[in-house]
Amino acid sequence: MTDETPDIEDIAEQKAVRLAKRARLIQEAESAADGAYPVSVPITHSIAAVRARFPDLEVDAQTGEVVGVAGRVVHLRNTGKLCFAALQAGDGSRIQAMVSLAEVGEESLERWKDLVDLGDFVFVSGEVISSRRGELSILTRDWQIASKALMPLPNLHTELSDETRMRQRYLDLITREQARATVKARATAVSSLRATFAGHDFLEVETPMLQTLHGGASARPFVTHSNAFDTELFLRIAPELFLKRAVVGGLERVYEINRNFRNEGADSTHSPEFAMLEAYQAYGDYTSIADLTQELIQNAARAVAGSTVVTWADGTEYDLGGDWARLPMYSSLSEAAGVEITPQTGLPELAALAEKVGVEVKLPTHGKYVEELWEHFVKPGLEHPTFVMDFPVDTSPLVRDHRSIPGVVEKWDLYVRGFELATGYSELVDPVIQRERFVEQAKQGARGDVEAMRLDEEFLRAMEHGMPPMGGMGMGIDRLLMAITGLGIRETILFPLVK
Repeated sequence: MTDETPDIEDIAEQKAVRLAKRARLIQEAESAADGAYPVSVPITHSIAAVRARFPDLEVDAQTGEVVGVAGRVVHLRNTGKLCFAALQAGDGSRIQAMVSLAEVGEESLERWKDLVDLGDFVFVSGEVISSRRGELSILTRDWQIASKALMPLPNLHTELSDETRMRQRYLDLITREQARATVKARATAVSSLRATFAGHDFLEVETPMLQTLHGGASARPFVTHSNAFDTELFLRIAPELFLKRAVVGGLERVYEINRNFRNEGADSTHSPEFAMLEAYQAYGDYTSIADLTQELIQNAARAVAGSTVVTWADGTEYDLGGDWARLPMYSSLSEAAGVEITPQTGLPELAALAEKVGVEVKLPTHGKYVEELWEHFVKPGLEHPTFVMDFPVDTSPLVRDHRSIPGVVEKWDLYVRGFELATGYSELVDPVIQRERFVEQAKQGARGDVEAMRLDEEFLRAMEHGMPPMGGMGMGIDRLLMAITGLGIRETILFPLVK
């Protein structure tokens, strides 16, 4: 189905009519208490509260209880001596307002017919009743326009186009229950994350969005300029290096839910601006942080869906419960490719395999070949939540070397629904090795790798003051909602970036 909003000429005509009604309301307000945009209206109950108070009224019943409610007019029918309007609250709950000649008088009824349009916010007060059709209603005695809408609503019986829903999210929220439910699910999930962290004695902190050096991830940054400092600045690609400084300072368990910005592509799982969770725990490692990550996600699923078995938007059930598999990267790649690949496998062998299966690697290194080949051979077969363990050294400059396997680091990526949801490390805390890693990243940058990390002397200075062993993790909040709801990333972001 497609969007059936009025055409441009029709919209202009309707807006002109509504502007005239606005002018009339304002003119009337010079001698009355109401107008087109009053500062307040005397609400006594929410629409949801009235519905909860009277869930099962019999047909044509009267309650004797008078309430005052307000909502947006989403349905309007004016017929002679009795007018009907459906008022919708922000949570999507609705109630019928009945405006009759017998209750409000001829003048007020005619004003209603002349002034009220679809989309207006209207206050009504009157007795709660059940209509002859059994619909919970307010038999209106007094009414007032709370805010005059100048633009018409789209047709509520047809679906908005994807373009309209993304660009005019407010219309999506007005017209579609799923849009409102997704916003609520996101808020519930984030609240659950905070509660889980509180249960483990983590502190929520804030770190800079504007940074003199971008770091903490391999990504292309957005660049800006500070007039006050006359210097180039970067929108953060990750909060990692600042959060680790907090741990150096003695804040042993910290996390941040933040906005990150990466000047890269946009698709069904990537957005240039996105919400990110990062957490660091002194004296933890990548196994303990994996346990915590599983707990965070499963608790969020229970909070949103009532169970770790979630139902996606298309009706598919997906099980986030149980203990998730932990799959070694090198052995799983070797098995899938039919040839043994180890941390010692040379570039010529990896390049030959990549060429054979049509995998292209820009600025190739051992680690980049391994990761691209793993995504080709293994990633498509991952159906259940899986921690992919033990990554190449050269693609993980902030991660500790594996305690028992030479040539790899203690890092995992968590895959859910076929996409990467989170990543976790045993963090590198040796400042000498960290400097060597940064120098190697600088060399890669000089060879044209725009995602390579910069050498950050301030971070290294903090490390040199002593950084305790720690485990750390990062998870996309938008992707967490994707895992729970089955929606694409733009659906999970309230106001996604569009051209």
